[in-house]
Amino acid sequence: MEIKKSRKADLQNKRGLLLEIGLIVALLAVIVAFSYTPSEHRIDKVDLNYGPIEEEMIDITIQDQKPPEMPKKVEMNVITDMLQVVTNDTKITTDVDFAEFDESTEIVQQVVVKEEEIVEEEIFVTAETMPSFMGGDLGVFRNWVQKQLNYPPIAQENGIQGKVIIQFVVEKDGRLTNVQVLSTPDRSLSEEAVRVLQLSPRWSPGKQRNQPVRIKYTLPVDFRIQN
Repeated sequence: MEIKKSRKADLQNKRGLLLEIGLIVALLAVIVAFSYTPSEHRIDKVDLNYGPIEEEMIDITIQDQKPPEMPKKVEMNVITDMLQVVTNDTKITTDVDFAEFDESTEIVQQVVVKEEEIVEEEIFVTAETMPSFMGGDLGVFRNWVQKQLNYPPIAQENGIQGKVIIQFVVEKDGRLTNVQVLSTPDRSLSEEAVRVLQLSPRWSPGKQRNQPVRIKYTLPVDFRIQN
């Protein structure tokens, strides 16, 4: 059965008109959209050039405390004049003003000490009359020293031997002083040589212009191991 539709109710005839109307509406919408300007919003610019706020510093004042006053020092020279014997009715005058002293005054005495100059007597190497030991010369003394020596066991066990050179001074009274070791192959040998020299009897002192003088000697002491 064929369906019949009236020509007025058929929309196909109005298709072109509807398309034109749609295009016009779309065009108007675009024009309205471009012509519309939104309201402006003002943004304030922040000033970044700012500095920190300086706080005012208040100085703290401290009251100065004065240190306690030291007692006054009064210099007083020591009176070194000789005492004079006077009678009881004699008036004594002095230049010292006792009004300056009180209980808190510290008295400082100035005493001048004179240093004595120590002059060391000259030591001779040769003299008009040389010292003598038991009526002999330095050779006699050396033989006496060699006989008094005791060979140190430590040096003997280790095969240490050699010559110890010793320097000493014969004083005006014949004593031996200023004993010094100039060279030694071992400490034990030098200690033994010094020990013997300290046991030496007194010498007859040397003389210069018939006056006793100090004489310096240098003595070699031999240490030899006998096979």
